[in-house]
Amino acid sequence: MSDWPEGYGRRVLAEVDSTMAEAARIGPTLAGPEWILGLRQTAGRGRRGRAWTDPQGNFAATLVMRLDEPPARMALRSFVASLALYDAVAQATGRADGLSLKWPNDVLLNGGKLAGILLESAGPAGRVAHFAIGIGVNLREVPGTVEEGAVRPVALMQETGVEIAPEAFLDLLALAYDAWERRFRAYGFGPIREAWLGRAARLGEEIIARTAREELQGTFQTVDEEGNLVLSTPKGRRAIAAADIFF
Repeated sequence: MSDWPEGYGRRVLAEVDSTMAEAARIGPTLAGPEWILGLRQTAGRGRRGRAWTDPQGNFAATLVMRLDEPPARMALRSFVASLALYDAVAQATGRADGLSLKWPNDVLLNGGKLAGILLESAGPAGRVAHFAIGIGVNLREVPGTVEEGAVRPVALMQETGVEIAPEAFLDLLALAYDAWERRFRAYGFGPIREAWLGRAARLGEEIIARTAREELQGTFQTVDEEGNLVLSTPKGRRAIAAADIFF
């Protein structure tokens, strides 16, 4: 395919429990990276085991790969995937107006959540046998249920009038991801971090970060070289590795 990145497999399934589960099944046997697209998911999931509602016509895919890297470097691909999603949506609609990236792994459109990213790795005895990036995009419809306090969900077609099939969106996303992945491998996280910050939602503004142990309020200063969110709080500068963010 001329519109598909070299070296990546492409697997489209009419129905699957979840593309992340499929990635776990096939990951250990793959020789190279592979995209898995599920046209219907029966048991999709999001971050921290939350259910991910997947109405018909929306996008649910996972990129699974074998990587010989430290886990901390693998995790930075959340930013690589975010940038690829941003570019794919901009190409699908012909504009980037209203698009922004919410730390750590959401894409916003007109202030609402359009897409989310989930990272998982697995392997025996502490080794990573495969690494998976799960991506869900509301192409046609918003999910029926929303977590209390979460950013309101939006759908691409409702917000822009643009209708695109999941298979066509996968082609755009795979090419965009390959371009950012090549940059990441060649130059490290620096250029990825800079590009991400240039598209970041609420940079320089007051936000709330809820970790497993505490709630912090402060000014979103930056993302550091490890991908941590950096807040300026009344008690000083805080670098946060994992949290839910609220505006």
